[in-house]
Amino acid sequence: MADIHFSDVFPNFEDKSFNSLPSIGDNKEVLLRTMKSQVHSTRLFNENYFALIAALDDAVKREIKIIALPGDFSDDGQPLHIKALNKILKTYKEKHGVSFFMITGNHDPTHPFGNKGNKRDFLGKNGKAQRVTSLKETPTLDLEKENNALVIEDLKEWGYEEIVKELSDHGFSPNKSYKYWATPFSNYKYKNYNFRKALKASKINQRIFHLGKNGPILPDVSYVVEPVDGLWLLALDANVYIPKEDTTSFSNSGVGYNEVLIYKKHLIDWTKKVVEEANRLKKTLIAFSHYPMVEFNDEASEDMKALFGVNTFQAQRIPNTLVGETFADIGLKVHVGGHMHLNDTGVITGKKGNILVNIQTPSLGSYMPAYKIIKQNSNNLLELETIVLDSVFGFESFFSIYEKEYNFLKVNEEKNIWNKDILASKNYLEFTDYHLKELIRLRLLSSDWSFSFAKQLQNTTGKDLLLVSKTTSNEDDLQKLLKDTGFKIEDFEKWTGIDMIHDFYRLRLADELAHDHIGKKRLEQYKLVCEQLKSSGIREFELWGKIFQKHLHGKPSKHFQIDLNSGFIQSLFN
Repeated sequence: MADIHFSDVFPNFEDKSFNSLPSIGDNKEVLLRTMKSQVHSTRLFNENYFALIAALDDAVKREIKIIALPGDFSDDGQPLHIKALNKILKTYKEKHGVSFFMITGNHDPTHPFGNKGNKRDFLGKNGKAQRVTSLKETPTLDLEKENNALVIEDLKEWGYEEIVKELSDHGFSPNKSYKYWATPFSNYKYKNYNFRKALKASKINQRIFHLGKNGPILPDVSYVVEPVDGLWLLALDANVYIPKEDTTSFSNSGVGYNEVLIYKKHLIDWTKKVVEEANRLKKTLIAFSHYPMVEFNDEASEDMKALFGVNTFQAQRIPNTLVGETFADIGLKVHVGGHMHLNDTGVITGKKGNILVNIQTPSLGSYMPAYKIIKQNSNNLLELETIVLDSVFGFESFFSIYEKEYNFLKVNEEKNIWNKDILASKNYLEFTDYHLKELIRLRLLSSDWSFSFAKQLQNTTGKDLLLVSKTTSNEDDLQKLLKDTGFKIEDFEKWTGIDMIHDFYRLRLADELAHDHIGKKRLEQYKLVCEQLKSSGIREFELWGKIFQKHLHGKPSKHFQIDLNSGFIQSLFN
C-alpha cells in the first residue's frame, strides 16, 4: 500500500480553544485541507483517512497478514498524523494479526532532522482558509479571506529519529517474532543472528553514513527482514537529502535512485550482499522502496520530453537506465515502488543479462486508488493482483463543509473555482476521477502542456484528428478507412480532444486498470486515431500519437505472474 499520505482528520486536541475549525456530526472538530488545495495537488489530503481503513479492512477479509508500506505513509511527517497512523496500524496488528513493514518516502520525513510546519490551506469555519502552524506567529492580515492562524505544535515536521521511534513496531526495529532482521550497518551473519544483536543495531545512531567525503552525517533506515520462513523483505531507504549552500537546510528528497547512485553507493553494495545471501539460503527476496527503479511511462518518456519539455510530467523523477541496470546486474529480481502515484510494470535487462521487474503501486489517495497483492505460488512464480478501492465508507463525510468553502469562494469571486459537481460523486473511485479532471483543468494543462498545443487539441473532435493524416483528407477517405472497423464517422464526433487528454492521464496513472473505465470501443477508436496522427507530418501530432499509443500497450499491470527465473511476465485473467 503506497503513498497513503495519511492525515488525522479527527484529531483529539487537548486544547479546546480551536473554535475556528469546522465540525461535523455532534460538533466533532475536523482538521481538513481545503478542496481548493486538493484539486491543485496530485493527491488528496482528507479522504485518504477513510481510504486507508477501507484498504486495511479489505486486506483483512482476504486474510492477508503481511502489509508493506513503501513510503509517503504520512503527509510531511507531522507528529499529529504519525501518532494517529501508528494507533490504527497497532489496532490491526493486535486485532487481526497483521504485520506492517514500512520504509520512508520524501514526505516522511521532509527534512532528515525535522522542520517547522506551516500551511495556510487548511479549511476553517465559514468556508475560509485557515493557516495552521507549529510556531507562534502574527495572525494573517487578510482576515476577509482567512481566519486567524492556529498554533498546533504537533503540526511540526518530524525527522528520522522521531518517526522511526514512533513507528518502530512496523519493521524499523527488530521483533522477537522475526526470523531475521539486519541493516546495511549491522555486522552479524544469518547463522549467528539473535534479537539482542539486532536491537542494538536498530538504534538510529548505528544507522548513519557520510554524504560524500566531506558531507554531513545522515541516517539511513534501510533493513532486511524475514517475517516468516523463506521470505525476505528488503526495505530500501532511497531518500537523498542534499545540503543547501551556506544553510543548515536540505533539498527535498524527491528524485530517488538517480541520486542514490551518486550519494548512497553503500546501499547498492549492501543490496548486492543481501541478494547473494538470500540466494545462498534459498530465500524469496522482494525489495520495496518509495522510488521507482525503472522507467514508468511505458517507454514513452523520451517522446514525452520531446513533445512537452524536459521539465514536465515529473521527468526529473524518471530513473536513468543505469539505475535499473545496476540493480539488475547485482541480481535483484523484483522491486516494488511508489512515489509516482501510478500503476505500472517495468522490466529492464542488465548488461549481464539479468532481468529486474519494477512494480509501481498506485496511491490510495489519487486516481486510480488501489493496492497490490503478491502471492508466491511456487519457488519461482509470483502472482500479483491489483485491488481497486471503488467503494470507501465515509468518503463523502466532508462534502457539506466543502460546500461552504465553495459558496465562500463564489461570493468572493474567486477565479478558476473548483467544480461543485465533484460533490455529487457516488463512490470513491468516481471522486478520485473527478479530482483528476479538476487537477488537469486547474494545474496540469498549464504546467505540463504548451498553451498552443493544448488549445489546439482541446478544440478538435475525434473526426478532426482522423483528418489530420495525409491519407485521410476528406470524408470519402474516412469512409474507406472505417469500412471494416465497425465504426462510423459519427462515432468520432461524439468526443473531443479534452476527452482524449482525460483518458491519456487515466491510462498513464492507472494503466490496464483504466481500460474498463474508458471502454473497449473508445480504446479502439484511439488506436485508429493514433495511427493516423503518426502519419500526419505534423511533429506535435505525430509525437502525441506515439505517446498515447505506447500507453495503450504497456506490460501487464492488473493481474499477472512473474517467473523469477526468466523474468517472463504473463497476464492472468480473473
